[in-house]
Amino acid sequence: MTDALKRLSDEGVAIWLDDLSRKRITSGNLAELIDQQHVVGVTTNPAIFQKAISGGEGYEQQLADLAARKVTVEEAIRMITTADVRDAADILRPVYDATEGQDGRVSIEVDPRLAHNTPATIAEAKQLAWLVDRPNTLIKIPATKAGLPAITEVIGKGISVNVTLIFSLERYREVMDAYLAGLEKAKAAGLDLAKIHSVASFFVSRVDSEIDKRLDSLGTDEAKALKGKAALANARLAYEAYEEVFSTERWAALDKAHANKQRPLWASTGVKDPAYKDTLYVVDLVAPGTVNTMPEGTLEATADHGEVSGDTIRGTYDQSRAELDAVAKLGISYDDVVQLLEEEGVEKFAVSWNDLLKSTEAELERLAPTEA
Repeated sequence: MTDALKRLSDEGVAIWLDDLSRKRITSGNLAELIDQQHVVGVTTNPAIFQKAISGGEGYEQQLADLAARKVTVEEAIRMITTADVRDAADILRPVYDATEGQDGRVSIEVDPRLAHNTPATIAEAKQLAWLVDRPNTLIKIPATKAGLPAITEVIGKGISVNVTLIFSLERYREVMDAYLAGLEKAKAAGLDLAKIHSVASFFVSRVDSEIDKRLDSLGTDEAKALKGKAALANARLAYEAYEEVFSTERWAALDKAHANKQRPLWASTGVKDPAYKDTLYVVDLVAPGTVNTMPEGTLEATADHGEVSGDTIRGTYDQSRAELDAVAKLGISYDDVVQLLEEEGVEKFAVSWNDLLKSTEAELERLAPTEA
């Protein structure tokens, strides 16, 4: 093992784990990762919960109790997932206290089927915050058009938010604007801005997967030379946008009121193409004030052979713009790619959620007590 994870932390990158299950909690594995691998946060999503609950250990007794109470499948899932998030939040509480609320966070997502419904997203976010009832929770809201006003409203109520499924630079700027608007609402309501936190989850590997596919279909040497470049370029330009927005006069007024910056979080950092180094979306996206949420395999790869060589974002902006421009000149539409990825992202989580509903319903039926 190298000291890559420590070096990453020293460079100002918060290491979060993109996974959660009851077994990880009860076995002591999560506590071990916090203690030994510099993990300071956890993210979840519908796909993670679907995998954990459908095939995992540790849920049988709670499922049996829920079946005995004849709860709906939706209520069962909420009881199970919020229990896991609550327990993980308790394990991470010392980190939360030590970092004054910056890290030690656990994210839980609103029902992905509500992604295009603003009022329902707001109501669900409030309900989740109440159900988990831990100060170190982040409620995940997708960065759809309907999600943007929900972000403002929820932040305005003092609830900390992880904005998810961000693919485009334009949408990222809209997300930051929604966050600042939420802080302004919270300030007007007399809330303590120091207690409100947020991250903006900017997705990485999926951008390469889609653009590389289109480059492959062109088949030219020029196209092949651009493979594996777009995702890093996109994320690096997102960091440039972050630096710009959080150096404005609008931000300065909120900063004076002790507000926290909305940190960029690199999501989808597991490499999809085996031709690329397995630490690509970690070691090439290092800059202060960022979060990198990694699946366990990526975390282990970084710990084992990651080469962290300081800041790999600032100073790359002109090159990043040139790389995205080169892709566009080949006829690949950036706007088309990011719109497709957002639609697919929402759909994939909705499919996972529906799969979770079905498998949980089957378990509730199996465990239901027979009527006397």
